[in-house]
Amino acid sequence: QVQVAESGGGLVQAGGSLRLSCAVSGRTFSSYNMGWFRQAPGKEREFVAAISWNGGTTYYADSVKGRFTISRDNAKNTMFLQMNSLKPEDTAVYYCAAGYGGGAYYTEGTYNFWGQGTQVTVSS
Repeated sequence: QVQVAESGGGLVQAGGSLRLSCAVSGRTFSSYNMGWFRQAPGKEREFVAAISWNGGTTYYADSVKGRFTISRDNAKNTMFLQMNSLKPEDTAVYYCAAGYGGGAYYTEGTYNFWGQGTQVTVSS
């Protein structure tokens, strides 16, 4: 059973930074494509960023490009999301997802395993 767990959320002022972590259990982490999604109150869950299994390719939503950086450490079964220049509109529950199949990196159906989410709140 693969388990996915996010951490690092919290309350930060606009312009500040946070670093989210995602730990994945099991010995096949390096074979997963990984993604971050978020869901703001009253809105649908949306794609934030994704990274290929070997870290060689990254993808970002236009709304976070240039401010967020996704990375992974396959030796530690962990993925990260460095969030800088945070804005109040970044407030959401952030979810980590792992996927071993094909599919578009920005769609939820591409991913097989999900975490419970971590709350990020950006005050103005």
